[in-house]
Amino acid sequence: MVGGGVIFRVRRGGEAGDPQERYQTYAITPRPRMTVLDVLTSIQSEQDASLVFRYSCRVGMCGTCALRVNGRPRWACRTLITELGESVTLEPLANFPIIRDLAVDMTPFSDGLKRVRAWAEPTEAAASAPARIPPSSRERVRIDPHIECITCGICYSACSMLGHDPAFLGPAALNRAYTLVCDSRDAASAERLAEVSGEQGIWRCHSQFNCTEACPKGISPATAIQGLKRQAAASGAKSFVSSIIGGRAPGA
Repeated sequence: MVGGGVIFRVRRGGEAGDPQERYQTYAITPRPRMTVLDVLTSIQSEQDASLVFRYSCRVGMCGTCALRVNGRPRWACRTLITELGESVTLEPLANFPIIRDLAVDMTPFSDGLKRVRAWAEPTEAAASAPARIPPSSRERVRIDPHIECITCGICYSACSMLGHDPAFLGPAALNRAYTLVCDSRDAASAERLAEVSGEQGIWRCHSQFNCTEACPKGISPATAIQGLKRQAAASGAKSFVSSIIGGRAPGA
């Protein structure tokens, strides 16, 4: 504490290497139930109007306020400052290009979703009439733990593989692909599985579960990726057997 306040050390400036890149400190007097987002809005309105950050809903529904708090990716709106100690460092999410201060460019994240075709492509039957999938069915039980993603980018920031290989599809895109590959109403499951089985897809994941540990929604993208690996392996085995039965050499 400094004069009864908490010291916030905030990363400022443009992209990494920008001459203006620096850390600036601000003292904040805590209020009851004060969150990191409350701190940022307070700094912007009372101390430094030039501070740049993102937020929308303020209640943990949109995920746009995601940033790193003491090195850990978190939602600013759901992080109480009473949990953080007397000195707090705020930085933009890792693995994203920095626009300015705490705001990052989400384009690489969005590109991963586009590459896996993260939208449903219904079969003719599903398009013509509502499909009935009982909540207790095996299909629904497999999908349910993975459908609440709000694309906040926290798992992407936590992924050590993306820090090594920015071309990796990333946990959120692969988690979304899993929900679609497992959905009997989707007509593009085979093509989607082939896409995620490429060099920058599921086999790049080392199953460290950093994404699972970081996800504020309790989703486990790593578990979804393991599921895709099993399906890809099974699909490859079926193709191998078919090639033998059809009299072709594998890969011919």
